[in-house]
Amino acid sequence: MADRRAPGDGAVYWDGRRRRWIAEKTVGYDARGKRVRRKASGTSRSAALNELRRRVKDYERGLVVHSEWFTVKQAVTDWYNHGQTGLDQNTQRKNRDLCDLYVIPHLGGRRLRDLQAEEVDHWLRLLAEDLATSTLQHTKSALSRSIRRAIARGYVDRNVVELCQTPKGQAGRPSKALTLDQARDVLTLSAGDALYCYIVVSLLTGARTEELRALLWTNVHLGDPDSSDSGYIEVWRSVRHGGDTKTRKSRRTLALPALAVSALRQHRGHQATVMRDAAEWADLGLVFTTSIGTPLDAANVRRDFRRALRLVNDERGRVQEAANEPVVPVLDPDEWTPREMRHSFVSLLSEHGIPIEEIARLVGHKGGSQVTERIYRKQIRPVIQTGATTMDLIFGDARNRS
Repeated sequence: MADRRAPGDGAVYWDGRRRRWIAEKTVGYDARGKRVRRKASGTSRSAALNELRRRVKDYERGLVVHSEWFTVKQAVTDWYNHGQTGLDQNTQRKNRDLCDLYVIPHLGGRRLRDLQAEEVDHWLRLLAEDLATSTLQHTKSALSRSIRRAIARGYVDRNVVELCQTPKGQAGRPSKALTLDQARDVLTLSAGDALYCYIVVSLLTGARTEELRALLWTNVHLGDPDSSDSGYIEVWRSVRHGGDTKTRKSRRTLALPALAVSALRQHRGHQATVMRDAAEWADLGLVFTTSIGTPLDAANVRRDFRRALRLVNDERGRVQEAANEPVVPVLDPDEWTPREMRHSFVSLLSEHGIPIEEIARLVGHKGGSQVTERIYRKQIRPVIQTGATTMDLIFGDARNRS
């Protein structure tokens, strides 16, 4: 005869219908005073008791019933469907794509409770063979946030992803900046393109692409044509979630160079003509729009920008042919994006001796010059010349004396 079980250990009995041992125990009471029980079954008495002990421990750790079957795919799907409240739609779409492409195919079938740090390390090393470091970081972050949400809902009680380091991935697409000659060609030879005004304002003010796409005519002040006062734009909005700029310091008012004022005046006149003749026009007050007045998206601008660069190449080719010179393209349109007009703005200012602190203020960096140096390190030219200049003054005649 089996030994009598101690009080509090629960009960175990044979279920003839199921032909299994059943173990059960009262683990507490709910808000209505009703008993909360945990049950387990097994082909033997000891198997049923062991399974019951595990389920009781899960209850004591705050885990929900049947959480042992919750998979990585379920956690990730729950997070990107319900855990991204308040994020921009583009950010939500990007996170979903990362999960669908890189998380679910590799780890989706794994039970979340059984996921080990070694598996995550192996998964990250595998992805690092093809992905850029930034993409790796975003993908790992998506998985980690999914698990944090699962922890909050009682499916697991630890996040193994936080124990893993992100390996170095492949080199990303390097940022570029136009040279002075290239910038001159772009400003002069793209004048016949519909995106000309956008290119001019972007290159000459350094505004972000999302700031220009949200720019309203009410925030554009071109001044009196007969006055010497320069125009200015108020960069107070962007197409980001909520319509605000990237940071508080990104809200700034920028003076406009004469070329930008001229381009904006021409653009406003052209837009008024198009608006008058259009059968359909969404009058949203935007400076830069589609052909029916709706907001531009990033893909619109990128496509039209590259079309404008092809026009620059065509115009430069005609000039070179007329001068009996070899036809050499100014640049490859497919290798450039609109955001690199902002990089070019920083580069041109730096080359002309503008201090990095002033550049940081113009481009609206919250962290000041340190952020500007980190993000645009390839565009910033050496400006710390005090030591070299002083040494030249001290030892400048050394070669002449030798």
